Amino acid sequence: MTIRVLIVDDQMMVREGFSVLLNAMEGIEVVGEAVDGRQAIAQVAALRPDVVLMDIRMPEMNGLEATRHIVAADTDAKVLVLTTFDLDEYVYQALRAGASGFLLKDASARQLAEGVRVVAAGEALLAPSVTKRLILEFSKLSEVARSPDPAGVGELTERETEVLVLIAQGLSNAEIADRLLVAESTIKTHVSRVLVKLGLRDRTQAAVYAYETRLVTPA
Repeated sequence: MTIRVLIVDDQMMVREGFSVLLNAMEGIEVVGEAVDGRQAIAQVAALRPDVVLMDIRMPEMNGLEATRHIVAADTDAKVLVLTTFDLDEYVYQALRAGASGFLLKDASARQLAEGVRVVAAGEALLAPSVTKRLILEFSKLSEVARSPDPAGVGELTERETEVLVLIAQGLSNAEIADRLLVAESTIKTHVSRVLVKLGLRDRTQAAVYAYETRLVTPA
C-alpha cells in the first residue's frame, strides 16, 4: 500500500524539496502540506495521512503542540519530527508527547524515505548513534521526567522487561529476535504486551519510559 505523507514546515523551499524527494520514491505519496501546527491538525483530520513530517519551530502553533493534539486525537498518523539540530530539547519533548522519531533536515533522500517507511510500519526511528543520546540527555534535564516506577515495571515479565531494554537501545524487532534467539513474531507479541501494560502509545514512548524510569542507564 502507498504511504500517505503530510509535510509540515513554515519554509516553502523545505516543503517543496521534501515533496519532490518523497514523490519520487516508490510506495510513497505526499498528499498535502501545512505551514504551521494549526493547519497541520486540520490537514491530518481532513487527509488522514499515514505519516506527518513535522517541523518543530513554527509560528502560530509549533510542532510540539501540534504533535500533542494529533496524538491526543488518537489518529493513525505517525509523527516524524524534523529538526536542524540533533540535540534540540523540543525534539525530546515531542518524542515524549508521542512522536515516533526524528530526522535531521539535512537527511539524504534515502534516509528520508527509509524514515517514513520505518515509522509507517509501526517501528520507532531510534538510531542508537543519535536518538539514544538525545533521550538520555534530556531525560536528565527535563523537569517532567518520571521518577523510578518499579510498580509499572513490576507488571512486566522477565522476558518483557528484557525486550523493553533492547527497544530502548534502538534495536528493531528482527534484531531483538536475533539477540534472544526467538521468532520475530514472538517479539512483536512481547512488544504489544509491554505497551498495553505500561499504557504507552508506541515503541518510542517505551524507550523514553525505559530511560526516565532508569530501567536503562548510560553505559
